[in-house]
Amino acid sequence: MITYEESAALMTDIAFRGKVKVACLKFADYILNEPVATPAHNTRIKWAQSVQAQPDMTAMTVQPPTVMDAAVQTAGAAISDVELQGAVETTVNRLL
Repeated sequence: MITYEESAALMTDIAFRGKVKVACLKFADYILNEPVATPAHNTRIKWAQSVQAQPDMTAMTVQPPTVMDAAVQTAGAAISDVELQGAVETTVNRLL
């Protein structure tokens, strides 16, 4: 587990924000191609469109709660891309 100090630093880390941004864009692409019958599809589509329009703003919003995800708390900045993708998707689904 990472410390509170390490968590706070990771919440503003620019390199980590870049990885969160890529994960958000990847998830947005998935949402834009999901079936319209998906629960909360309209809300998800609006979020995905906002990600594409303002990826940096989205990453800044999603980064702090993503840091609190259990996988990030365990691995810190060394988290794998696959695990980070899961953490971002879990976080976004909670926010929606």
